[in-house]
Amino acid sequence: MILIMAWRNIWRNKSRSFVIILSVALGLFAGIMVQALYKGMMRDRIKSLIYTEVGHLQIHENEFKKEYEPSLYLQQLPSLIQQIKQTPQVKAFATRSIAQGMLASTTGSSGIQMNGINPEQENVVSALKNKLIAGSGFQNQKKNQLLIGKKLAKKMKLEVGNKIVLTCTDQEGNMVSGAYRIAGIFQSSNSMWDERNVFVQQDDLNDMLGIAGESHEIVILLHQDELTLTTQQKLQNQFKKLEIETWQELSPETDLMVSAVDITSYIIIGIILFALAFGIINTMLMAILERTREIGMMMALGMNKLQLFSLVLLETTFLTIGGVPIGYSSAWLLSTYLHKYGLNWESMGEEMMRSFGFSTTIYPEFPTDKIAGTIIFVLITAFISCLYPAIKALQLQPVEALRK
Repeated sequence: MILIMAWRNIWRNKSRSFVIILSVALGLFAGIMVQALYKGMMRDRIKSLIYTEVGHLQIHENEFKKEYEPSLYLQQLPSLIQQIKQTPQVKAFATRSIAQGMLASTTGSSGIQMNGINPEQENVVSALKNKLIAGSGFQNQKKNQLLIGKKLAKKMKLEVGNKIVLTCTDQEGNMVSGAYRIAGIFQSSNSMWDERNVFVQQDDLNDMLGIAGESHEIVILLHQDELTLTTQQKLQNQFKKLEIETWQELSPETDLMVSAVDITSYIIIGIILFALAFGIINTMLMAILERTREIGMMMALGMNKLQLFSLVLLETTFLTIGGVPIGYSSAWLLSTYLHKYGLNWESMGEEMMRSFGFSTTIYPEFPTDKIAGTIIFVLITAFISCLYPAIKALQLQPVEALRK
């Protein structure tokens, strides 16, 4: 009976009820689209991190990343590569030699990380060749070729064909230098990464470091993101003396960003619903004041305070929940469309987006994993919104209410 009464009461003033329902729908639509946008941005950032920068897993000697000593190359390289090839979860892998040093030209110098790569392996793991925006990349018959990021090339005023000098320490601790010619300029979605990384052929860098045939790093790409932890554990059990890290461990700031964005999206939903709560309170308070005599009559006929509170709560819940399907369906339609065609943010500043590691085209993704959390927020809002109107109703005395 209380349920039927509550449902009928909210339609006594249809225009007022529709305003509240549409307000809730609009608020949810805005909040869900923010969540969808954030989810799309984070998915894009993680994809860029894995498929451009660090892969799903990286393998090093235990102490290598503390000082980047050239002498700390992988000691078990042949057996390690064989085991990786036999691991079904592995899609592709690439070996790298790594050195920290300086890049110098006639226009200045800059601290960089030199990545000695096998071009064929690297093009599969990080699609480096697809990121070239100038030049033809590595030519097999030529030595001492170098790929440089667009931001670093712009900073150093370098172009394809220019000569530069790389300087680092070899495995004996001696300073060594090598002259290289720029064979290509690449650009990823992370301009900060572009600025501090250059790529040379692994044999050329190994000759400088005096570690012919060795590698400091193996980057692994898996068939699915969800296989990261299990594959890490499997390899770690077989090679206990090596350091095997996931992308979350290699880039903790990205993992923290994802967690922070999840929390932020809920905060935004909370703020929107908190603002809407005042409109709901006002509507319910007006409804209570308009029905003062009716409430007094029901109380005189035996309606107790619990039943009266339940009536107000149900009316508030119906008004609030009524906007949920509209808000969710409209947000789903728009996010699905944008997920297919993308949202171009180039007008907001390409360099600004790339400086944070995001591409200029974002593909929002409907946050199905947050539906339950959002509905809980809506129900909490309905409960909080009903408290003050319910208190005003419970304070009515039947005799006084009937006189009004």
